[in-house]
Amino acid sequence: MNAGETTIEQRLETTRDEIRAAEREFGREPNSVQLIAVSKTKPVDDIHAAIACGQRDFGENYLDEAVAKVKEVNNPELIWHFIGSIQSNKTKLAAAHCDWVHCIDREKIARRMSDQRPEHLHQLNVCIQINIDNEDSKAGITLDEIEPLADKIAALPRLSLRGLMVIPRPAETFDAQRAPLARTREAFERLRTSHPQIDTLSMGMSADLRAAVAEGATMVRIGTAIFGARPPKP
Repeated sequence: MNAGETTIEQRLETTRDEIRAAEREFGREPNSVQLIAVSKTKPVDDIHAAIACGQRDFGENYLDEAVAKVKEVNNPELIWHFIGSIQSNKTKLAAAHCDWVHCIDREKIARRMSDQRPEHLHQLNVCIQINIDNEDSKAGITLDEIEPLADKIAALPRLSLRGLMVIPRPAETFDAQRAPLARTREAFERLRTSHPQIDTLSMGMSADLRAAVAEGATMVRIGTAIFGARPPKP
């Protein structure tokens, strides 16, 4: 390691401190925000380094990579979150190897995963992905589509509907970061009137962590701040 570089242990501790500080700043309950360490494209050695620091929740964006890591790490104490887009021909992988899927935006995907979830495993925890800025490049549904999809998911026997997930458009200022997250929180609160069991707002990444905590995130998905930036594509 070169002089001035930090370790995963140091970066993980800094991230945890930032979450706790934001909880205090915005009147959140202590330890009410759960950290998901997003390890996509990172080697298993980095995951082991985070595990050694007590990290138990990990997020992956690519199913084949996620399954390979789940098998190689082979630690039943870990909780694996899939947070990338999911194709219908790969739902069985997610259903068999993940504990959470944050990216449901179609009934077909949800139904396939419910049918394919192994009976010996607990219900698969799922979140509905919202495309809060209506970006063509992102998956997710509109705010108006949440309730009908939630009703369908909640009826599936092998899934547990837990809440909403969002990936807003990058914004430069704190107030601009908060705006789409606030709209997501309001949608979450409306959904709780018909689905009181939901308890999860999956929102916030390295760049907008503080804004996400301010707007009620219960899970933040942090990659770069813990594992460092991904190398540039050749």
